Amino acid sequence: MSSDLEPKLISVLREGYSWDRFSRDLTAGVIVGIVALPLAIAFAIASGVKPEQGLYTAIVGGFIISAFSGSRVQIGGPTGAFIVLVASIVHEHGYEGLAVATIMAGVLLLIMGLARLGSLIQFIPYPVTVGFTAGIAIIIATGQVRDSLGLPIDSLPPHFLSAWSVYLGSFGGINPYALAITLVTMLLMLYWRHVTARIPGSLVALIGATVAVQLLHLPVETIGSRFGSVAGSLPVPHIPDVSWEMLRRLSSPALAIALLGGIESLLSAVVADGMTGRRHRSNIELVAQGLANIATPLFGGIPATGAIARTATNIRSGGVTPVAGMIHACVLLLILWIAGEWAALIPMACLAGILLIVAWNMSELHLFAKIAASTRSDVIVLLATFSLTVLVDLTVAIQVGFVLASLLFLRRMANETTILGLKEVLDENEPDDPDAVYRHDVPAGVEVFEINGPFFFGAVHKFRETMATSSKPQAIILRLRRVMALDATGLRALEELVFQCRIDGTELILSGVHSQPLAVMQRSGLLQQLPEANVHRTFAAALQRAGDVTQTTRKP
Repeated sequence: MSSDLEPKLISVLREGYSWDRFSRDLTAGVIVGIVALPLAIAFAIASGVKPEQGLYTAIVGGFIISAFSGSRVQIGGPTGAFIVLVASIVHEHGYEGLAVATIMAGVLLLIMGLARLGSLIQFIPYPVTVGFTAGIAIIIATGQVRDSLGLPIDSLPPHFLSAWSVYLGSFGGINPYALAITLVTMLLMLYWRHVTARIPGSLVALIGATVAVQLLHLPVETIGSRFGSVAGSLPVPHIPDVSWEMLRRLSSPALAIALLGGIESLLSAVVADGMTGRRHRSNIELVAQGLANIATPLFGGIPATGAIARTATNIRSGGVTPVAGMIHACVLLLILWIAGEWAALIPMACLAGILLIVAWNMSELHLFAKIAASTRSDVIVLLATFSLTVLVDLTVAIQVGFVLASLLFLRRMANETTILGLKEVLDENEPDDPDAVYRHDVPAGVEVFEINGPFFFGAVHKFRETMATSSKPQAIILRLRRVMALDATGLRALEELVFQCRIDGTELILSGVHSQPLAVMQRSGLLQQLPEANVHRTFAAALQRAGDVTQTTRKP
């Protein structure tokens, strides 16, 4: 097996797995399992599925991700980033549609990993990532207003503006007990770490709120009153019904799940690298994510990916190998078996408080503000992705944001490429350039043009406009010494120039052609359309050839 496709677990076992490592992984796995419990339940409910389905995801997906991960310390499971996307898919296609889309996304991730495309995920523009993450945070927070205030709303619209229109007519029904539970939960999550870092504040809040509600008989909604009883075991695997029409309709959501899962998992692995000083293997990491998302829906789960906060907790708790993540999944399975039915007693306001803190941490307002103060193109991409996530759809936001960023990048690169005529070349007067035009005598009847930068489709229009200023000279020298890359559109523009020079009776001479453009011209047959004497390494040799042409050729 190639090293970049070898799971880190195999590497660890090859090195030798000691008792000391196991004891550290055991401690970290138990702690992370406890941390993951309230989050898995909260993410599932916010995603529009049953609370136990979040636990199924953390157990099945978390175990597989750790077992096959390209990172030694990656913790997988449901994450807040998927809430908006999953909720929209469930609302439109039901859980069966979500299951099929998740499996499709798993297959895509698997193919991406095996095709060694892990590094390409890193080319997702940063403003796109920050934009949709901030937008997701706003949507998550919006979805928790009902439960955090205990508003008497039976059904909440899935869209941002529709949800707030419902809220505005319901604020008269605020439940003070629900509000108090939400505020206490948030305070515990923010400040409990000053008491002890070994027990997460979210778990303390969850247990405390549940006990208080039951002992004091507080009139607040619980998981049981909304969803009924909670299953206490993993379900029997079930293969969802699939049709070609369903596959067609779910192709776009599946792609969004795959992209989001790939981005989130590799970002988590990069964060882990920074904390541990090690390096992850991105390709096998995508394979692990793919396998997890193929398996998890079979057990009633939702999309799984690497979880940054839980991975960081694993590292801080002493986890050193993938065994810690596997233990975390086993801990959750034991909790599901032993105390799963008690989850029905958890108050919804407590889960709302947990998710509000998650949304705040996801928003990363300092990053949003930092990009907003950068270049105009980055601001456009950031605001477009953010607005589309909040007001339209996460799938649309990712796709539009990526395309918009790519177009603006191409425009920026095209602006970096300049096409200079003889006057502009002479005006440069580069004192340290031994091959500068002003150092040479350009014969009468010879025009010089120079392309500075990559010659691709974004810069071709400049080239055509500049070449149109030519006055049909006896010879044209085209300097390509700063052209390191040539694409098909640039090649086509050169072919048009060769054709036009042949019509005008002008000799086209190329100067300073680099290896990549030269290879492209050779393969396309363009060089065969020019005399061998018209292609030169240096400008001086090109001028010599142009001088010979002007002495032997007369314009008609």
